Amino acid sequence: MSEVANPILPGCYPDPSICRVGADFYLVTSTFEYLPGLPVWHSTDLASWEQIGHVVTRAGQLDYEGIASSGGLYAPTIRHNDGLFWLACTLVDPDDESRGGNFLMTATDPAGPWSDPVWLDVAGIDPSIFFDDDGTIWVHGTRLAPEPDWHHQTEVWLRQFDPVAGALVGPEHILWNGAVLGAVWAEGPHLYKVDGTYYLLAAEGGTEFHHAVCVARSESVTGPYEGNRSNPILTHRHLGRGVDVVGPGHADLVQAADGSWWAVLLAMRTYGGYHYNLGRETFLVPVVWEDGWPVFAPGEGRVPALVEVPFAAPRSAPADAGSGLVLPTDLRWTSLRRPAAEFAVAQGDRWRLKVRPETLADAATPAFLGVRQEHRDVDILAVLSGSLRPGEEMGIVVRQSEDDHVRLSVSPGPEGKLLARAVHRRAGVEEVVGEVDPGLTSGTPVHLGLRVRGQDYALTVTAGDSEHVVATADGRTLDSVATGGFIGLWIGIYATANRTASTTEVDLERFEYRPVTPRG
Repeated sequence: MSEVANPILPGCYPDPSICRVGADFYLVTSTFEYLPGLPVWHSTDLASWEQIGHVVTRAGQLDYEGIASSGGLYAPTIRHNDGLFWLACTLVDPDDESRGGNFLMTATDPAGPWSDPVWLDVAGIDPSIFFDDDGTIWVHGTRLAPEPDWHHQTEVWLRQFDPVAGALVGPEHILWNGAVLGAVWAEGPHLYKVDGTYYLLAAEGGTEFHHAVCVARSESVTGPYEGNRSNPILTHRHLGRGVDVVGPGHADLVQAADGSWWAVLLAMRTYGGYHYNLGRETFLVPVVWEDGWPVFAPGEGRVPALVEVPFAAPRSAPADAGSGLVLPTDLRWTSLRRPAAEFAVAQGDRWRLKVRPETLADAATPAFLGVRQEHRDVDILAVLSGSLRPGEEMGIVVRQSEDDHVRLSVSPGPEGKLLARAVHRRAGVEEVVGEVDPGLTSGTPVHLGLRVRGQDYALTVTAGDSEHVVATADGRTLDSVATGGFIGLWIGIYATANRTASTTEVDLERFEYRPVTPRG
């Protein structure tokens, strides 16, 4: 038996969905405007997880060019049936409702490659897929109710899917409007069949403080569905905003080979006040069945800090993080909206980036490579080199969105000297918050650092033995509580010619991500 620490996936891994194939568990999460999209994780014991690939890897699979931050890929569902993996998801453009929609993809290997999308002729978000015992395939999802009784009332719909035609067929059924009168966004629905009874699991209350897990059941997949009198069956909203974990919801159930039941779900860890810079993370909760209903976290009634998993091998003490070197082969690297191969190439242990006209303020594809912030306390080192021209810059960035981020750049000044400048962009308005002349010349390697301690983000540049703190940003201005949106923070590097053409190339010679403590 092993005690598993929550969250099982620290950092911005929201909207988890899980399935089991034999002894193997597979899990996917949302990625919004980042590419590759929808990471696929593998585990044999729910305790140790390894990323094995992504669902969206090719430019031709999906087009989310120009989609603003916190748009893009929402709430995937992963399932397995008859030797094939299925993925249901939504592509969202908040500024253009006619773009994107709900789609299905398939793969024989969950690590990929995955197929091109099959688009579903239905509005809304959060599609899921259910395979019944008789071979019938059902797709279901959430949309705003056409004649709502309250603002943001939603409905869960259900239709049969014909895999030969690649289309929804037959009549539509409305299954659910939520468990609580006045509750918004009954979303993230999933159907299961347990001992001959159909169960509908859904989130409710909006994916923030009021988030909750609710359940209903029926003798028929098409309903009617009866809500559990214990709804919500899991929430932290009654604990107040001072609790360490808030907003649990968007759960998905899985049964292990030993017959035990589990749920993965999202929640947020707060620190420095009511802020959650790491975003919505993936947690694990034990589930039992009583009186024909699932009970989440029995005997505790909240997301546990430690989960006992009987079939997991005992875990050794966390290894020293060491150098924390993040190589180009690391699957954590992401770009924005289009594949990194369009501007970057791996050369051994380093990346070479083409300086692009696009900036971090553009809803486009700048020369940016980043990883999620997964720990509250972490040290970052980026070693960059390149012969920059006037008007060009390279640097390190803490990114929430194009409108909200903090970056430390180096750019050429008089006589080829490099100037280090820290800029805080808030709600689209930029402010220079620090400048340093580190005594470096263009073309020499530049050591840029980020020292994160809770909500203090110290941006540094090192020349020789001298480290200069250019500025310290307040992380409480960067999380989604302060800025809006749905994602946690990314830390990465960038290079831009500030909207002019360029032939310059920049090398990322080294990138280190060193947690100060083993977990966030």
